Amino acid sequence: MEARRPRLGSAFLLAQVGAHAAQQFTERMTELDLTPAQVGLLRLVASRPGQSQQSLAKQLGTPATRLVPLVDGLEKRGLIERRRNAEDRRLYAVEPSEEGRALLGRIGQAGAAHEQAVTAALTDDERDVLHGLLVKIADQQGLTPGVHPGYLRLRS
Repeated sequence: MEARRPRLGSAFLLAQVGAHAAQQFTERMTELDLTPAQVGLLRLVASRPGQSQQSLAKQLGTPATRLVPLVDGLEKRGLIERRRNAEDRRLYAVEPSEEGRALLGRIGQAGAAHEQAVTAALTDDERDVLHGLLVKIADQQGLTPGVHPGYLRLRS
């Protein structure tokens, strides 16, 4: 007789699957020589080019001083560029470089493979249902769409 799996709480299962998925994503991004935080920032910069670091930090929910090392690292790798803001010369507009945009294509491919791997046990319809339920929970919890809450813990 097969042993029955204990009934675990949904919050625990979300945390368990989330931690596993995050670790797997980290490993995929390591192959691209990126951290998940760098990926998130690069995606945000590409989705809204020309914003200041202060604006980016606000969207990520982290102090601008904590974001500076992350921006510096992406700039040193040639993935983003800082340019003087035409409207306020005290600020820099942050934009993806050509190399950064090219890397985003590879990130997208890796992300799609990750999504497929994590949800491989589900049908397409089940994936849609799961996605809808997770969006509903994220909205109810006040999470910012597309922004990982880990940015709140970035070290300066």
